[in-house]
Amino acid sequence: MAQWSATVGAAQLARLLAPQDEAAAHDNGRRVPAYRGLAERVRLLVLEGRVPVAARLPAERELAVALGVSRTTVAAAYEALRAEGFVKSRRGAGSWTAVPDGRPVPAGGLEPLPPETAASVIDLGCAALPAPEPWLTRAIEGALPELPGYAATHGDYPAGLPTLREAIADHYTARGVPTMPEQIMVTTGAMGAVAAASRLLAGPGERIAVESPSYANVLQLLRENGARIVPVAMADGAAGWDLAAWRRVLRDAAPRMAYVIPDFHNPTGVLVGDEQRRELVEAARASGVVLVADETMAELAIDPVGGMPRPLASFDKGGGTVLTVGSASKTFWAGMRIGWVRAAPEVVRHMVAARAYLDLGSPVVEQLAVAWLLRGEGWGRALELRREQARANRDALVDALRRRVPDWEFEVPAGGLTMWVRTGDVSGSRLAVAGEQFGVRVPSGPRFGVDGAFEGYIRLPFSAQATVADEAVARLERAAEAVRAGGPAFGLQSAAASLVA
Repeated sequence: MAQWSATVGAAQLARLLAPQDEAAAHDNGRRVPAYRGLAERVRLLVLEGRVPVAARLPAERELAVALGVSRTTVAAAYEALRAEGFVKSRRGAGSWTAVPDGRPVPAGGLEPLPPETAASVIDLGCAALPAPEPWLTRAIEGALPELPGYAATHGDYPAGLPTLREAIADHYTARGVPTMPEQIMVTTGAMGAVAAASRLLAGPGERIAVESPSYANVLQLLRENGARIVPVAMADGAAGWDLAAWRRVLRDAAPRMAYVIPDFHNPTGVLVGDEQRRELVEAARASGVVLVADETMAELAIDPVGGMPRPLASFDKGGGTVLTVGSASKTFWAGMRIGWVRAAPEVVRHMVAARAYLDLGSPVVEQLAVAWLLRGEGWGRALELRREQARANRDALVDALRRRVPDWEFEVPAGGLTMWVRTGDVSGSRLAVAGEQFGVRVPSGPRFGVDGAFEGYIRLPFSAQATVADEAVARLERAAEAVRAGGPAFGLQSAAASLVA
């Protein structure tokens, strides 16, 4: 069951159904009954996350009027969906969306495979690249002369080393967001930053709004913290946020916080524009909701995009609506495990005080290394290498996909490290299982949704080197063929009845 029950109005559902009308009216060139076409369209909206699970559906008469069809057609469609497990009803309570009963919906995070498995398995589960040498080695060497001064202390710095806080603050200021060191808390990776923010802003049982799809590890973190997750569907294609949907959720659900990824969104790769950023900040401020903006991909623009949008915090004039999360993990190297939070000084003080009961602080040597990178040319030079790696890997992956699986659909991101791929008639969950048998590991779409959405998708990162991208896609192609050969139970049509990781 979903963490929050939405209501889908008749007019809203009619708008969502409209783009699918022509495709759903035919099946292999044959006209299908109107009720069956309507049922298929609603089912796809649920599987793709466009309509949340547990959303209350409009009454039959209301939807019939909005669609311009008979009430009998809507009643028959609802009945077909009930039979398939995509709608549940109760007398006096109406009908709401569902996913079929069966195996548990994937709810775990993403864990990288041990490096020693690389000889036999291509790991496309982790969106991370090798260190951009020689800059890792130089950063560690640059940190060592400063280490003796810190070695003479207890080594616990809950807010982070002063030198790193200052370097991060200066980096934000250079990006157009004036920042003081007192606004920075250094964390153990971006996940540590999100965890600190969610503990402070939303206790167990409170609502947190998230984009749908969203980053799998953060979704799992919020679940384990007892949050009631409110999914907000992304706009179609590369259009960014659905601002109308966000306004409805901020008004009706009244979440305590919202987690968003405006820069090269994980998993879709979407880059949200300035105007949408401004509007979401204004809507959040009016609703009293704190936006936690994950900027871990913000500096990974790998194509000319006409200038990057402004950081979300630059639209927060009062300074109390946007809390920014950053990290060296994607832009430099995940092995650093250095992240940070940018927020109002009083918010930082509260988070630092709460940290005394957790990990006390982040590793000193790694903090000194990141400070060395930010203070000199190292950060910029390493970013150049990282962008070159990501561009080569992405282009090789796109080429292999277009040659080997031309029916799969995707938008080519202009940056970041991930791509969201619709796998045609093959279930993403089944493909993930079959892929492991063929030596390629890929996360299925439902890991990035709430309650079973995105069954027809997989996430592909640009982590595989260009030289192995073709082999990775070749293995996925063979896995897809094996899924199809397994009969109807292995296809997308019935996959939701037995969702697997």
